[in-house]
Amino acid sequence: MANGYTQSPMLLKGAIIQFSSPLLVPVPNLIVFQYNPETMTRTISPWKHSGNVGGAECSKDTAKAVNPHAQPVDPEESITLTLELDATDDLEDPEHNGVAVIAGVADRLAALEMLLYPEGTSGLGSLINAVSTTLGGGSLIDVVPRTTVPIVLFYWGPGLIVPVRIESFSVEEQAYSPTLFPLRAKVTLGMKVLDAAAFGNDKRAVVKIVKACYLYTRAQKETLVLTRITNELTFGKLPL
Repeated sequence: MANGYTQSPMLLKGAIIQFSSPLLVPVPNLIVFQYNPETMTRTISPWKHSGNVGGAECSKDTAKAVNPHAQPVDPEESITLTLELDATDDLEDPEHNGVAVIAGVADRLAALEMLLYPEGTSGLGSLINAVSTTLGGGSLIDVVPRTTVPIVLFYWGPGLIVPVRIESFSVEEQAYSPTLFPLRAKVTLGMKVLDAAAFGNDKRAVVKIVKACYLYTRAQKETLVLTRITNELTFGKLPL
């Protein structure tokens, strides 16, 4: 086109955002998808009564007390997707992609894998301490209790920004460098969406951020429903 513009829309990239909780000001580690997955599975599980309430063994009095429309918590939602990682393009320009030349996509895999590990002393720090102790020296790095995994946001455009917990992780490595680092890989992630209630009364700044993201995404769904109803009524498709 003469004006230099094309009709192709700008494509947003999905991402996983990790927040470093030990800092006073939360610093995000942005893991942008190299390629957006073509498909994504979202599973929503409504809350169910526990035990035998409402079942065949419950008494008539108990059955009457059960509200069939009860929903004391938000439904549980899980997301499954597969990410493709490929160092081929980077290897065509080795002067500007030294990491890819040395490690292929191993650095990207490591960034995703570290979302599964509890925060605290790294493996490198433990190794340094072990060597120091063996040589007769004291511990060089204070041991930090490892109790929680990082707080993570899943970003899929402005319509879906939610805190998640990685619950499953599998990697299919497809090609290797001469030093056996993977050059291509597929990573399948299973993520559980964490609602605002999952964080309890945690007052940290990062928790306030992820709670706001969850509530924003839910409010957007409600707004879309209202917009649809208004549109249908405006054009006479729904009875008044």
